[in-house]
Amino acid sequence: MRSGQVTEEQGRLNNYAIEPKMYVMEETQVGFTPYAEKLNGRLAMLGFVSLIVLEVLTGHGLLGLLSSL
Repeated sequence: MRSGQVTEEQGRLNNYAIEPKMYVMEETQVGFTPYAEKLNGRLAMLGFVSLIVLEVLTGHGLLGLLSSL
């Protein structure tokens, strides 16, 4: 692994961030890919937890909150 340290002509040390290697897939993927499914699942969990927090804080569910507006 590279250390990311460079020494200048005057002997000063520069620390640079190491860039990650780029990964490019040769073929394009569309539809139900594992990445898309993981992303959908994580967003659904985030939305579900947000609705539970909304109900705990306000005492109303989403439909009750929308009907009171």
